[in-house]
Amino acid sequence: MDTLAVILEAPERLALRALGMKPVEASDVVVEITFSGISTGTEKLLWTGRMPPFPGLGYPLVPGYESVGRIVDAGHEALGRVGDWVFVPGANCYTDARGLFGGTAKRVIVPSARALPIPEHLGDAGVLCALTATALHAIKGGFHHRDALPDLIIGHGVLGRLLARLTVALGGKPPTVWETNPARRAGAEGYTVLDPADDDRRDYHAIYDASGDASLIDSLVMRLAKGGEIVLAGFYSERVSFAFPAAFMKEAHFRVAAEWQPGDLAETRALIECGRLDLKGLVTNRRPASQVDAAYPQAFTDPDCLKMVLDWSDC
Repeated sequence: MDTLAVILEAPERLALRALGMKPVEASDVVVEITFSGISTGTEKLLWTGRMPPFPGLGYPLVPGYESVGRIVDAGHEALGRVGDWVFVPGANCYTDARGLFGGTAKRVIVPSARALPIPEHLGDAGVLCALTATALHAIKGGFHHRDALPDLIIGHGVLGRLLARLTVALGGKPPTVWETNPARRAGAEGYTVLDPADDDRRDYHAIYDASGDASLIDSLVMRLAKGGEIVLAGFYSERVSFAFPAAFMKEAHFRVAAEWQPGDLAETRALIECGRLDLKGLVTNRRPASQVDAAYPQAFTDPDCLKMVLDWSDC
């Protein structure tokens, strides 16, 4: 079996071509992908060649971990799932390219357990399920701390917006969000977005960085209340460090938030289905998958593009 896939041949060298696929095993499902999202975090690092050493890293590779579609075939142990609408957080089913993270293809083969059911009515916003679950995982990881919910979020990209919306959905006070780009300050849903220069608060208890900018850490420490926490919720290509004296005086806590777990996705789905969380307005750009050579640069360089989605329906 073959599939049409996006392939990064090398940094900034992209192709859309056919790839051979491994055989379908007994517990596998075959998913016909309809939409794939482009990540402006890890995928941008792969695109630019700035991804730090990472298990499985090497070119050529199929990127992507934000795909949704329908199960169209399966091994004999998973035939009951044919017809399900699912989210696919990546795939490693190719014979002549690495699957890192492997989800941006017209058709993928994955173990049934990795094809996660989501509401079909979400449409292309379904690609945001993993990022939403990642944001939820970051927040839930701090529930041992007395002020777990964010009161300051750095960055008003998609991850920052999801952190803010989840804070409200989980019953928290509306957080403050910092955004240096004026074009990205619009679109707040029940919270405030400020230029950092216009905010003089220095008593935040839970600061969540969604920018991925390691150079901000010292300035964030200065904005903490004593005993406050900084959560590194982005992905950092540069070494993360901080000046000890200021952190010492603040008795600062630092926490790294990693990728989502299945329970996070289940809770994300529940929040969406009960109406407490809305993903509207976050997918801002859509292109046919045949236009990948234009879609990827735009996703990474256009400040008005929050989330780019590839549509595979015509391929």
